Amino acid sequence: MEEKSLKITGADTTFFNKLTKTLTKILIPTKIGINGMLISRKRNNLIKAFESYNNDTENYDKEALEKKYDTVYEAYLDSLDKYVMDSIYKKVKNGTASDFEKNAMSKYYEVTSLKENEYLEYKYRKQKYLIELDYEGVKLNEKKKLVERYQAFYISKMDSLYKAILKNYSIKVADTMNIYDSTKEWIYTKIFYTLEEYIKNILSLKMEIAQDNNLKSIVSEYEKYETYAVGKLDTKDTIEKNMVLLGISRKLFTHSLPLIVAEQCYEKLLKDARSLVQDTKIATKREKAYSMLINLIEDYNIKLLSTKVYWESPKDREEYKKFWNKYKEITTLKETNFIEYVKQKEILFIKNDIQKLHQGKTDYTKLLTYYKRKLLDYGAIRQIKNSYKSDKNYIKIKEV
Repeated sequence: MEEKSLKITGADTTFFNKLTKTLTKILIPTKIGINGMLISRKRNNLIKAFESYNNDTENYDKEALEKKYDTVYEAYLDSLDKYVMDSIYKKVKNGTASDFEKNAMSKYYEVTSLKENEYLEYKYRKQKYLIELDYEGVKLNEKKKLVERYQAFYISKMDSLYKAILKNYSIKVADTMNIYDSTKEWIYTKIFYTLEEYIKNILSLKMEIAQDNNLKSIVSEYEKYETYAVGKLDTKDTIEKNMVLLGISRKLFTHSLPLIVAEQCYEKLLKDARSLVQDTKIATKREKAYSMLINLIEDYNIKLLSTKVYWESPKDREEYKKFWNKYKEITTLKETNFIEYVKQKEILFIKNDIQKLHQGKTDYTKLLTYYKRKLLDYGAIRQIKNSYKSDKNYIKIKEV
């Protein structure tokens, strides 16, 4: 689709420009009507081509059906892009746009701004934007039968576009040549934003129309996400929400967001959670942040690392095997002594995380102290006063 300039110039107060502006306002509705008819025809052709391509048609050439579908899809997008330029853009420029149209134009600018430096993301997000724009119109103006037919295309195409966007991010995260942490931090943010966007707009629609029986396995996790979908979230809530998003992604985007990338996303959340516990001054808030960190450690180890097949370091694999065997041993307590099960599991997670903190470069001195106090309370370590130290408050900790 040919790109056109989207720059809106300032108003000119000359008589000629006033007259031109007035005439444009009169002509715009006619232009919109023509575009509306054109889009409807292109949309109907698209739906028919999509249904033909997705039906079991043994007597037809599947490759030819796919080629036809791709052709009408491109023509459909062109008509939508033309509508944005010929109608919405001019209405915004002439001050006759609704709030919806102003917002649509703003999003269009946002998408097109990606073209120069992030072409792949631009390509996928522009398609997504145009289809979303038309879907809103279909829901408002069309009959139920057409909405249902269009939804089948909409969900299918959105699935492929979101997967492509996430795959593009995954390549960037996995790029070992990219040594700039700040750049990767921004990519992590975009991954979580995209996952939430998909779950809020597409997964919710799938669950509403009960299109996919395979979604039953993520109902409970989706319900968890919904608890974070309203109200203002603090740092702890945001980390928890992103943890839920990652959990859902392991079932929906295993290829476009592969394990190696999901692992880095978990490690990013762990880093944020540890810093939050370490930096929080108020005791009650720190305790809540700590509980969240423990849950995150469990998710990371049980939901992700337990499914990991290829390990870069044989030593790390053996260490995890020891951890996993200990975890399985502790889970036997769950039915008979739940309180002890929770206690022993927490001790295991703390000790495991302490080992990781000692191996890293970040200064987690305050968090390590907090961890050791927890272990002391649980009786997992004991303290020994060192009589050789001049400071009588010096405590030496020894593991039980």
